[in-house]
Amino acid sequence: MNYIAIMAGGIGSRFWPSSTSDRPKQFLDILGVGKSLIRMTFERCLQLVPAENVLIITNERYRDLVKEHLPELPDANILGEPSMNNTAPCIAWTALHLQARDPEAVFAVLPSDHVILKEQAYVQKLEQAFDYAQKNDSIVTLGIEPTRPDTGYGYIETNKSDEPILKVTSFREKPDLATAKEYLEKENYLWNAGMFVWSTKSILASYAKYSPSILATLTEDQDQIGSPTEQEYINKVYPLTEKISVDYAILEKADNVYTIPADIGWSDLGTWNSLHAYMDKDDNQTVTLGDKTHLIDTSNCIIRSDSKKTVVIKGLSDYIVVDEEDALLIYPKSDEQEIKQIVKSLIS
Repeated sequence: MNYIAIMAGGIGSRFWPSSTSDRPKQFLDILGVGKSLIRMTFERCLQLVPAENVLIITNERYRDLVKEHLPELPDANILGEPSMNNTAPCIAWTALHLQARDPEAVFAVLPSDHVILKEQAYVQKLEQAFDYAQKNDSIVTLGIEPTRPDTGYGYIETNKSDEPILKVTSFREKPDLATAKEYLEKENYLWNAGMFVWSTKSILASYAKYSPSILATLTEDQDQIGSPTEQEYINKVYPLTEKISVDYAILEKADNVYTIPADIGWSDLGTWNSLHAYMDKDDNQTVTLGDKTHLIDTSNCIIRSDSKKTVVIKGLSDYIVVDEEDALLIYPKSDEQEIKQIVKSLIS
């Protein structure tokens, strides 16, 4: 049977001050459409599997937020991480949990805070990935067809054929601009969007081969997985696992990785600049989120303000302005990568 695991444990500090440790980006209506990002992701998943086959993997502190945004999700489908140990332990636990529930399970791992414009194409590509993973001992990822030489994404190198499913030859870290341009020209590189499909058998075999310490830690008492005391057991052993991403732990080592090129209108909405690029703009290329903002001679900005106060801005260019109840950010767009470090210094 098919399942979907939505990863929803991140803090999204690049979207500070809207995104905070108490209410991260995935729980915000960051697009101003009346739905949070996690709600939009969940509703897309329902086109592929029923609600009872959707798992949410999140930090334990966000359990109540998940219930608030996804009230129809069974409580048992919320897996609460007791510590933030990156994606490799998280996915290993998910695979073990699903194996105990359904030994023949095939599941997708999807981020909770991305945007998909072409939903029909997205569903079709995931159905294709599910079908391949059911029939083959494989790790399948959706590779986003690049539209520009972007330095903010990791890349997937493929064998460059006309097949609908391509063999992955390597994963590449975020490149500099010259390298990104080279990737675009070669036409056999795709963006790594962090969307994966595999059977529990295949991914757990990969852990046994490439990251046995994580598996050993989580299965010290394997009978606990799938039992009524599973969460209590995980709370004890999970913090002892290695803190590492699934990319480093598994994907870069495995030889059975395949990718499906996907043109699905994807954005990871990773930064204020990416939100600016995604949203509709006025004649001066400015994005305004909020009903009481008045702009004069302001260009190429993104401005977000709550509706409780009137905001007037004149003569501003290339800036991020975010006005929240307890914080105000005014920052050059060109320096937005510094925001994450600033947030760390503020809370340290």
